[in-house]
Amino acid sequence: MSTINVHSLELLAQQLGQQLFAHRWRLVTAESCTGGGISQTLTAIAGSSAWFDRGFVTYSNAAKCEMLAVPLALLETQGAVSEPVVAAMAQGALAASDAQLAVAVSGIAGPGGGTPTKPVGCVCFGWGMQLDLQTPPQIVTATHHFDGDRRQIRDQSIAVALQQLVEMVSAAGQTSDAE
Repeated sequence: MSTINVHSLELLAQQLGQQLFAHRWRLVTAESCTGGGISQTLTAIAGSSAWFDRGFVTYSNAAKCEMLAVPLALLETQGAVSEPVVAAMAQGALAASDAQLAVAVSGIAGPGGGTPTKPVGCVCFGWGMQLDLQTPPQIVTATHHFDGDRRQIRDQSIAVALQQLVEMVSAAGQTSDAE
């Protein structure tokens, strides 16, 4: 997946936007290593204001705590690049928005900053869905390891974030259509 181009990201964003618009759902992003790249990709689509609620760029740990209510103790014990932290970021983004879906991402895009346990290219994702306020959000997490330079790692992260959202909306839409 190391050769992601702008056109393929745009196609994913268009597909996601069409799905969200059809269900009247809104999306929020909580980004760290992508630095707003997911939000930029989504808002490049004309009409995205109908389905994109807002984006949080929480690059620092303080921003994750202040804007998304990620517990400092979680950051200290797990590290910012961890599935528990992106799950908390997704949950915090949903709570701080009017959206039904959230995506959160935190990783090491490089070229420095990697460790033996979390090397450059290690990116954690959290996707959240809360279709009504009576039920807690459903959060799914994953960790991917990407190759390439900083830009390639970020582009691959954006693609994975969008692709999983497309799959989530598709699956949730089929479930709600069957009810």
